[in-house]
Amino acid sequence: MQLKKASILVVDDDTDVLTAVRLLLRPQVKEIVTEKNPEHIPSILKEKTFDLILLDMNFVSSINTGNEGLFWLKKIKELKPDTAVIMITAYGDIDLAIRSLKEGAFDFVVKPWLNEKLIGTIQAAISAKANGTKTTGFAPSSTVPAFDLLGESEAMQAIFVKIRKIAPTDANILILGENGTGKELVAKAIHQHSLRADKPFVKVDVGALTESLFESELFGHKKGAFTDAKEDRAGRFETAKGGTIFLDEIGNISLQQQSKLLSVLQNRQVIRVGANEPIDIDVRLLCATNMSLADLANNAHFRKDLIYRINTVEITIPPLRKRGNDIILLAKHFMKVYAGKYMKPTLELTKPAQEKLLRYHYPGNVRELQYAIERAVIMADSELLSAEDILFSPIETPPATEATVVETNLEELEKTTINLVLERHGGNMTKAAKELGITRTALYRRLNKYEL
Repeated sequence: MQLKKASILVVDDDTDVLTAVRLLLRPQVKEIVTEKNPEHIPSILKEKTFDLILLDMNFVSSINTGNEGLFWLKKIKELKPDTAVIMITAYGDIDLAIRSLKEGAFDFVVKPWLNEKLIGTIQAAISAKANGTKTTGFAPSSTVPAFDLLGESEAMQAIFVKIRKIAPTDANILILGENGTGKELVAKAIHQHSLRADKPFVKVDVGALTESLFESELFGHKKGAFTDAKEDRAGRFETAKGGTIFLDEIGNISLQQQSKLLSVLQNRQVIRVGANEPIDIDVRLLCATNMSLADLANNAHFRKDLIYRINTVEITIPPLRKRGNDIILLAKHFMKVYAGKYMKPTLELTKPAQEKLLRYHYPGNVRELQYAIERAVIMADSELLSAEDILFSPIETPPATEATVVETNLEELEKTTINLVLERHGGNMTKAAKELGITRTALYRRLNKYEL
């Protein structure tokens, strides 16, 4: 079916949105009907059939679930199961929008949209309906691109869908997750499925850069700008021209570094150290941190305006302990990889070994599982890996010490507990304070008190 012959219903409680869509589509389609109140959807659909419905995700109504769009999507699919539905959402609702695909939506568009993108999505939905192609969302198997990522759990499937949606855009992405969960692999997957895939992917561990190296490494320098500047050197932003720059451990940079980075992102220009002329940059920005978004936002040491700049969309990678049978899937993958590397026969996991893997809590996440399987493959004496073959790293799980005299002094107990928690989180004050159930300020007071 041609767009000119299509009949479209738009449901949104924002009159400005309705007006904008009506003006955009009126010359493009046969008929466009707008409705502000979603309660009228059933009566409208009883009277008329539409080729497509544009449906907002959230309404101000008696349904205060936060996902009103999903409720009305289900109603539409009950009344008119063959009608294509495209959801309209804000960036903050993108997880709900992904759920809508599973509930039967054809696709979703994000406010504020590009007119060409909206028309293209509508055309795709109408063409799919005319050709008899499925218009009720994406099957999980079709949403998983050829990523270097493995996962069959619902959480990972949702991440695959999100990558598929955001990769072709130039939106800035913030990747969240504990150490070892695979944040860099997600960043690479986004780049590989973007329109910049044939351009450079440049990773920078910004948390490891000192104040003196930060500007030179990211923005470049001129010959003679400082003692060791023996020649002109392009920074990482210039090196990534046309491609993607991935700033890892963004949560660890200082306020001064944040200010310099924010200026570059706002102006889309860098100035090399020792130079005066700005250089235009053309990069897609991806960032990652092991802090949660809430911790980052509540941290007095991180600028909120920079959070908004780097976080058009966030992706949160679940810890391995919350991924269920993905643990076995990954273990078998690593067994195959290391059996090939160390010229071992094809190996299998015994049931007790699988149970041991599923019971463990994986403080080191996928990285810890990978190293445990590598050791097991190397040490295996047969083609079956048993529970005894799988040993987890003492780095992540400190060995139990011999029984000692129980400390009963409260101050000593508190001091010991603070030391243990800080050590467990690698000195991360935010995570330590969260586990201790106190504020960062309170933790600092105790550190000063005990001269830790």
